[in-house]
Amino acid sequence: MLSKSQARTFFLGGTVVTFLIFIGLTVYSMAPSNDQSNHLNITEQVIKGKHLWETNNCMGCHTILGEGGYYAPELTKVIDRRGAPLIKAILQSPVPWAPNGRKMVAYEMSNEDADAVIEYLKWIGEIDLNGFDRVVSPLAKDKLKD
Repeated sequence: MLSKSQARTFFLGGTVVTFLIFIGLTVYSMAPSNDQSNHLNITEQVIKGKHLWETNNCMGCHTILGEGGYYAPELTKVIDRRGAPLIKAILQSPVPWAPNGRKMVAYEMSNEDADAVIEYLKWIGEIDLNGFDRVVSPLAKDKLKD
């Protein structure tokens, strides 16, 4: 059993050590060499694509970086998986795209708008996922192969 002064010393010492570890990890994570945001590659096209993504409420159905709806596929690395030409064709299609019985709105985007969304999705796909390169929608778990 610790005496009152020993308990106080143990508590204060533990608090100081924990605080110093927290400060050290905070400084380390904020170092420029640890930046994973890909912010240097943001272009006007990426900004326009993000705006189109938001105004068309794509996140209502799709997921990016694990955030969004689970009705439609996860799109973090969609350009790597499916390719820009297919994504562009889907965005410009006058007919609703309906894979697996789930219908996507026919946006009939212009070339300029579709290219902007593609640039946004390319930019998202280049973000360092800290080793989690295969972000998969729960809808596609049956397609995973170990």
